[in-house]
Amino acid sequence: MVKNIIDVRNLSKSFDISYKEPGLKGTIKHFLKRQTKSLEVIKNISFAIKEGEIVGFLGANGAGKTTILKMLCGLIYPSEGSILVSGYLPFRRKENFLKNITLIMGQKQQLIWDLPPIESFYLNASIYDLDKFEAKRRIKKLSDMLEIDDELFIPVRKLSLGQRMKSELLAALIHEPNILFLDEPTLGLDINAQRNLRQFLKKYNEETNSTICLTSHYMKDITSLCKRVICIDNGSISYDGKLDLLLKKLSPVKEILIICRSEEDAFQLENLGFNVKNKTKNEITIKVENKSITSSLKTILNNFDIEDLYINEPPIDEIIGKILIKKDHDI
Repeated sequence: MVKNIIDVRNLSKSFDISYKEPGLKGTIKHFLKRQTKSLEVIKNISFAIKEGEIVGFLGANGAGKTTILKMLCGLIYPSEGSILVSGYLPFRRKENFLKNITLIMGQKQQLIWDLPPIESFYLNASIYDLDKFEAKRRIKKLSDMLEIDDELFIPVRKLSLGQRMKSELLAALIHEPNILFLDEPTLGLDINAQRNLRQFLKKYNEETNSTICLTSHYMKDITSLCKRVICIDNGSISYDGKLDLLLKKLSPVKEILIICRSEEDAFQLENLGFNVKNKTKNEITIKVENKSITSSLKTILNNFDIEDLYINEPPIDEIIGKILIKKDHDI
């Protein structure tokens, strides 16, 4: 039985923020007597993640995804509730815990700007008590997987964004962590760089059985890597389950484009009681619920002379976009 490597129960996080009235009067008042209020960012959430899982966190900007990742890796304290990651309390930042995790944020960098990446790699290796032979072996293995070689000896400031992101990933994985926290890892990368990074993460997960927690607004990252997603809405979990079930729930109908051999067949099909979206001569597009696809296709194929037929699904970006809108929704 696969064990839970991350266990979160009744987790909440609040921040005290100061606020002031506009104008000079408000500024003076704020200076003399600062007013604060408590803002609850994460609201009593619970979830568990098994070893080797790749889980995507979805939500609008400001929903609380990054805050959750920061609590999971111990950068900030929870206000209430409990977190166990690989058997450790993250906020205590124990040495063995830190050796088991890594955090990669697409908008942050750890490489030294004016030095080649290889220098930062050896520095990280020293921090994690790796001898030079072992560090060299790991750098070679990861650079082969990431398909970077000559780039390791070029100053970071002269690398492209994609090359830099690969180097950041290598630096973050040199200590071979078994839990990866990735916050927008493909941010700003072109299509090819995104694809290569996804392929690497998939391969790394398969070879090491590492656990990956991922946030991204690029839906291809989520659909390519994650079988399970956790949707965060205004600090609360609105959905936790399989991605394919979420897609079916958010998009319960499919569009079927039917090309008939004659206009007469298209006319008869239009009057058969289907939900017709549009019709032009011998082509007709109907909307059918997912549960009725098989029976509807059987009826159409048995009773009409069909030249061709296409089942169209709405783009995944469009489907998932429904849960990234900051408003109440029922998932």
